[in-house]
Amino acid sequence: MLVSDILAKKGNKVFKILPTKTVMEAVKGMVSFKVGAVLVVDDNDATLGIFTERDVTRCLAAHGAAVMGSAVGEHMTANPVTCKAGDSVASVMNQMTTHHFRHMPVMGAGTLVGIVSIRDLVSNSLERAEYEAEAMRAYVTAS
Repeated sequence: MLVSDILAKKGNKVFKILPTKTVMEAVKGMVSFKVGAVLVVDDNDATLGIFTERDVTRCLAAHGAAVMGSAVGEHMTANPVTCKAGDSVASVMNQMTTHHFRHMPVMGAGTLVGIVSIRDLVSNSLERAEYEAEAMRAYVTAS
């Protein structure tokens, strides 16, 4: 199974924000779009970083509530690890587990084509396992 298969199911919409927008604007956007991460992009839509729920938590712990008015670009994870649409789900899950993050931008031909979360990947793996188990039951029953 490939990352492109995941994107084909879930779509490739990505919530993006400029680095000059506030942490509060990023948080409100994540709530509105029901996502756990926002990509930070420049005026030309080039990816600069990623800002996640975990980043919000770290910001609040380090700086208190006043951080909500600061620029999201000051708190993002710059140059996030990315994958390609042709990468296997297993390899992307391995990277996420190894590096302890839950969201990964998907790149294609030098541009952003989507984002996947660990939830997307695990959900897909469970669906696939259920399908394979049902196919095995059907095979055994038919024999």
